[in-house]
Amino acid sequence: MNNKDKVTAIIDVSRPAGRKIVRELQNKRTVTLQYPKPEGIENAPSHEEVFSKLLDDLSDDYGCNMKESFNF
Repeated sequence: MNNKDKVTAIIDVSRPAGRKIVRELQNKRTVTLQYPKPEGIENAPSHEEVFSKLLDDLSDDYGCNMKESFNF
């Protein structure tokens, strides 16, 4: 499939009509929906970084190494 066989549309889903259009398109086999990433997501920590920080905080709270308990 080349680019002339594709159409890109921006649908405003903040209104009921836009949400209805997206709901109708979701069930079509030939449609691929792409949702934009939220602004600022490039700087967000990874899930590994978040989980590691959580285990560090739990280790401090309970006085043991939680990373060893979870083999992290």
